[in-house]
Amino acid sequence: MASTSHAYTPAEAAAVSEIAVKSVHNAIDKRIIATHLVGSKSRALTDEDLLRLKLWYGVGSILSAERRKRLFDTIDQNPDANTVRADDYLIVDVARAREHLAERAEALREAERMIESAKGIGGGEPMFKGTRVPVRMIAAMRAQGGSTAEIVEGYPSLTERMVELAEIWAAAHPARGRPRKLSEQGLKVKSVKRLRFRNESAPKPSGSTS
Repeated sequence: MASTSHAYTPAEAAAVSEIAVKSVHNAIDKRIIATHLVGSKSRALTDEDLLRLKLWYGVGSILSAERRKRLFDTIDQNPDANTVRADDYLIVDVARAREHLAERAEALREAERMIESAKGIGGGEPMFKGTRVPVRMIAAMRAQGGSTAEIVEGYPSLTERMVELAEIWAAAHPARGRPRKLSEQGLKVKSVKRLRFRNESAPKPSGSTS
């Protein structure tokens, strides 16, 4: 059975391949990968383009640009090969790269099915279906070191899988413009807690000498 081909925006390609979106655009501009016009997407990448991105930057510190291009030619000539010899000493595990990309691409599609934006709710900010929890807020909490267990404890309407998928979705859909305030998202601050930085000295009791 032939595999289904998907089209990705540069931001989606960056999220799936775990490569900076700036590097994706750089690869397009330098014609390392080609772009395709699919529907309304001006720059659309295929699964094969993602593989090239992953390998191009993955072996960039080992192989010259010329050798990387020869690697792509070899892959094109042997599309079903699990491994490809890049030079006398380096064998590239193409099958594992494809598998990893496929797993992340499916995770992004799963996240898309869990998330929606509704006009008039939370200022139109994307939220997990059946909740009023903004996806980008959860992704930011994860990026700042919040664990899945801590976030689920604070937001019991979420599942662990929702929290895990927030990051890849937010990477694939970067917010435009300035970050929205909580009030603009229809959210309210329930409590405020002051945290002390490590190098911040504790306040001295009144009447104490310095």
